[in-house]
Amino acid sequence: MSAAEGGAVAGPPPAVVSPWRRFCEALASSPKGITGLAIVVLILLVAALAPAIAPHDPAAQLTDMRFAPPAWAGGSWSYLLGGDSLGRDIFSRVLVGTRASIAIGFLVVAAAMVVGSLLGAVAGYAGGFTDTVIMRVVDFQLSFPFILIAIVFLAVLGPGFWSTTIALMVGIWVNYARLVRGEALKLREMEYILAARCIGVSDGAILLRHILPNVLPTIIVMATLDVAWVIIFEAALSFLGLGVQPPVPSWGVMISEGRNYLYESQWMSLGPGLAILLTSIGINLLGDFLRDTYDPRLARL
Repeated sequence: MSAAEGGAVAGPPPAVVSPWRRFCEALASSPKGITGLAIVVLILLVAALAPAIAPHDPAAQLTDMRFAPPAWAGGSWSYLLGGDSLGRDIFSRVLVGTRASIAIGFLVVAAAMVVGSLLGAVAGYAGGFTDTVIMRVVDFQLSFPFILIAIVFLAVLGPGFWSTTIALMVGIWVNYARLVRGEALKLREMEYILAARCIGVSDGAILLRHILPNVLPTIIVMATLDVAWVIIFEAALSFLGLGVQPPVPSWGVMISEGRNYLYESQWMSLGPGLAILLTSIGINLLGDFLRDTYDPRLARL
């Protein structure tokens, strides 16, 4: 019997497209994603190379350059954004200040993501008393404004880089716990989870190998958006004198130092303010692209 008589011949199975290739194809068709990724990569390069590319020592004080205007307002091109009240190069301080803001943003989100995701997965999978205890702690913390919690921790720990990191991490881990707990409640009733229990897979292995990997795309999207949020709040705390302390350059500290001279030397706050704005826009554009790409409700991938 010929192939025609026996019915259609099955063709070769469709080629499996790797997740990386699908991500690149989605990125290539998204101007929002390309723009956000380009800004984020630029900011990361500046943070990594800041000491090498800064035209001046960010701590060097030159009395002749006190309140020097920016280059476009008649100032020297060697001091592109002008000088501050102590004669320090604002442009160099903005570049070096990128390191503190970006480091805090990534450290806070990474720590909160790990702690919150693990506790949320345990609460959702275990249920019962464990779930009740963890989620009551989450509900209690969410009843207070985030900035109040951060200020309380900084009042106890004192201002500084690591104190700010811990305070912000304590403030946002609950968001990941709630998200992962909700996903774990659904996943623990799936057939492959029940099958894993039947063959004797331990609860820890189920959490690490089956629950968390399935919620990872959602966690990554949320973490990407939170980085911009943390950078803004770090600048706010530093502006209040509770975050990163001088002489370490920080965007929030620079804005705080320039607030007393807004009428005479607006450029002292302009540089760090634009840096915060550009960084936030880039991270949010990239986060929106990741959400549109990996959100299962949109079924893009």
